[in-house]
Amino acid sequence: MVPNEFELGQNYPNPFNPTTHIQYAIARTADVSLSIFDLMGREIKTLVSDKKSQGSYTAIWDGTDNTGQKVASGIYFYRLKSDGITLTKRMVLLR
Repeated sequence: MVPNEFELGQNYPNPFNPTTHIQYAIARTADVSLSIFDLMGREIKTLVSDKKSQGSYTAIWDGTDNTGQKVASGIYFYRLKSDGITLTKRMVLLR
């Protein structure tokens, strides 16, 4: 990914078990949040909530929620927000 724009890559591997990598890029320093949601739209995990400099980054999700509990197999969404822009993609966890 080239950090000349705001980008969210497809997680890999997908489907995944036990971990997956999520790549994203930001064009300038900004507050960034990257969160995981279930099919009901509930936020189950915050992976990133920080000010980031321009660049490309990789976050790793281990299939757990914010309390450290393993989540069930199924479809999940990951959402990247920064500077008023929101990007969302879908992934599948297979246990």
